[in-house]
Amino acid sequence: MAKTDTAKKINDFTEGFGDVSERYRVFNEKLIETGKKTGNAALESYEKAVASYVDYRTQLADATQLDWVNTVVKAQNDLITEVTAAYTSAVRDVLK
Repeated sequence: MAKTDTAKKINDFTEGFGDVSERYRVFNEKLIETGKKTGNAALESYEKAVASYVDYRTQLADATQLDWVNTVVKAQNDLITEVTAAYTSAVRDVLK
């Protein structure tokens, strides 16, 4: 009879691990999903900040009324925009 009691205790103990592992898996999935949402929100904020910065630089360049300043700032803004687009695209791919 002792072997049966021991086997039952071991079985109950093992089943407890299954329940815990399932709860842990669900928790991890929620944590990952929340992390992805937070990451995407941060990327959107970053993109808006960069767009605002580029717009501000354009306004400043226009205010100088110097063609060469506008040309340089436009080239820099194009580079900033392209690098930002590549960066955010790569990060979004990771967050999928």
